[in-house]
Amino acid sequence: MAARQGGPGMTELLPDILRHLDALVGFDTRNPPRAIGTDGIFDYLQAHLPGFACTLTDFGAGAVSLLAVRGQPRRLFNVHLDTVPDSPHWSADPLRLRVGDDRAIGLGACDIKGAAACLLAAAAETTGDAAFLFSTDEEANDARCIAGFLATDHGFRQVLVAEPTGSEAVLAHRGISSVRMRFVGRAGHASGADALTASALHQAVRWGHAALALVETEAHRRFGGLTGLRFNIGRIEGGIKANVIAPEAELRFGFRPLPSHDLDGLHAQFRALAEATALAEYQQTFHGPPLPAGDVAQAEDRRLAARDLADALGLPIGHAVDFWTEASLFSQAGLTAIVFGPGDIAQAHTADEWVALEQLRSYAEHVRRLLA
Repeated sequence: MAARQGGPGMTELLPDILRHLDALVGFDTRNPPRAIGTDGIFDYLQAHLPGFACTLTDFGAGAVSLLAVRGQPRRLFNVHLDTVPDSPHWSADPLRLRVGDDRAIGLGACDIKGAAACLLAAAAETTGDAAFLFSTDEEANDARCIAGFLATDHGFRQVLVAEPTGSEAVLAHRGISSVRMRFVGRAGHASGADALTASALHQAVRWGHAALALVETEAHRRFGGLTGLRFNIGRIEGGIKANVIAPEAELRFGFRPLPSHDLDGLHAQFRALAEATALAEYQQTFHGPPLPAGDVAQAEDRRLAARDLADALGLPIGHAVDFWTEASLFSQAGLTAIVFGPGDIAQAHTADEWVALEQLRSYAEHVRRLLA
């Protein structure tokens, strides 16, 4: 693809973006299986960031981060390099980039290696202060990289976290909580009169009915364009066979609260819906705060600070989103955090995942401008 001018005196970045994206997609960073090491994709990144001081950290279990710094920046760009596993529905090799007239197709092209390719291309065209944090555990529900980075004396005050937002600045999103519940009952013959109450599976189903009703009562809540409480029962299993009262059952559910929700209060309500004698375990298995993080007053103050930052940087502001990002971890640590990246979340995690070429151009031009 021949280089074209992106404006007076400006080089078209897309050829370099696609060259980098082709290489990045070719590195297998599927997560699981969490088999990502400190070489491979990290060797490539460091080779294409001349003039940057690079710090590579291995947190174990496939969680590796690279902090690349040029000059004395106060603002950080963050992008994760791990991807979800591919599915059998891909029409071609997911680890080989295919470029059409308007899109680039490949595993992670949208979520979110396209942004990483843009950062490399923009960095090569500028000499200003810059800081990039690349990580590999976002898709694992085990945020070691960001937690480890935030535990250091990093000195950053602002962060732009790359996720597919249509190259618009997103200031708010939901939190996320996943829960495992274990119910116990009394095994027996299903013809018994006590089958309705003795079955652990019946207790789980009753809990589910009550939980759905509780979620409906939250429909009136609002924050930053988001409405209500998102909720999903993902799995119920247990029992032996149709004519045996189930002695045990496990239920897994998740919910996505607004920044204005009281997380501990929601857990208390969900737990209280179960019969005390039937509930053997209630365990939160993963939690990510909403964006902005904090109590209601803090969240609103941080949202306004993020809006002011987006305005100051000349970034178009988009709507709040329902999906979770690691921007909330930075917000919780006191940084002003914005979610900002190329692509559409509707293409993320899909077979033949793709990102629009125009989105790559738009995001890269914003980055180049901010680094110039």
